[in-house]
Amino acid sequence: MKRLVTLLLLLPAAAWSQKGFRISASVPGLKDSTEVKLLNTHQNNTVIASAYSQGGSFELQGQLTEPALSVLSLGSTGSLYLYIENTEMKLSAGPALVVKEKTKAPAAKGNGKATAPAVKVKTEAPKPDLASIRLEGSPSHNDFLQFQAIFAPLLGNVQSMGNRIQSTQDPALRSQMIASYDSVRKQLNSEVARFVSAKRSSYVSPFLMYITAPVLDDYVLLNERFNALDSNIRNSNIGRALGQTIAGNLIGAIGSEALDFTQNDTTGKPVTLASLKGKWVLLDFWASWCKPCRIENPNVVKAYQKFAAKNFTVLGVSLDQKKEAWVKAISDDRLTWTHVSDLQSWSNAAAQMYHVQSIPQNFLIDPNGRIVGKNLRGAELEAKLCELLGCN
Repeated sequence: MKRLVTLLLLLPAAAWSQKGFRISASVPGLKDSTEVKLLNTHQNNTVIASAYSQGGSFELQGQLTEPALSVLSLGSTGSLYLYIENTEMKLSAGPALVVKEKTKAPAAKGNGKATAPAVKVKTEAPKPDLASIRLEGSPSHNDFLQFQAIFAPLLGNVQSMGNRIQSTQDPALRSQMIASYDSVRKQLNSEVARFVSAKRSSYVSPFLMYITAPVLDDYVLLNERFNALDSNIRNSNIGRALGQTIAGNLIGAIGSEALDFTQNDTTGKPVTLASLKGKWVLLDFWASWCKPCRIENPNVVKAYQKFAAKNFTVLGVSLDQKKEAWVKAISDDRLTWTHVSDLQSWSNAAAQMYHVQSIPQNFLIDPNGRIVGKNLRGAELEAKLCELLGCN
């Protein structure tokens, strides 16, 4: 949970709202003069309210731009998460717990020396029952409690399974674990869909979508869910941050539309990706100096020769700087499809547009211009083309 919440520390801050919040609290067993702090996780754990306890009670007042996940710090007693709103709220806890503490009494002394061993004395001290704390007056917190009950176990399971998969070397066992992992991810996806559909006007919905996005890794679907939220939620701080994340990750995502670009071929003639619409296109980023690319080229040649008659082609985008090396590699590797480049190496405009950070990298685009596969290499590329185009 802590790891996931840190994602929210990057959310932008905004101007303070006019209406504030007040939390009247009663926590039996809380020591007098305990410094209580409320930290806004949306603003780098900024302290937004503080007070000192007296007789187990305290009051916190402050302002928020919108409902926000906050940390209530009760000094050395502990802390807990609360979803705070600009409302009147009441925080309460059950009866204090009685905790037995062991201390040592000073040893008796005689002539400056200890004459008897220290005696252990048991004392009983009240301690707040943090598990019993309840917050009333915040609808967002009620949604957050539901979020915790449903998703904390699922996300914990996903994380532990992922760690086990990474440390497992046996291929057969690893395959079984991946299948189980995918099953849990499917369950997680279903629960996210159910929660968001039922709570389109809740600030917890974009929070949930934000922290599960890296696990589910389907930004096209995430975008559909985001657009179904109420407009005030989409335009909130967390909503705008989520929208920006989605927009960045939609580029090159499976299911998204391929972005058009224009670069010159080896003869200097401009070629657009859009000119190939109506065909199955493998958009292939590579370079003559890239050894893994040159090793992969025979697989691309094989796929091209096998499926060219089925409306399939390749558009190679080179990250070369020297035209001579680029053209020579095309000839040496017998890459007989269309090739383009702006000869700007890693600054290639198309590569930057598609967020290419390593090569070889490719995107399989259908005749309608939609991305249906990515990073397909070797037998995986041929299998995907067989699935889509048939191998007969």
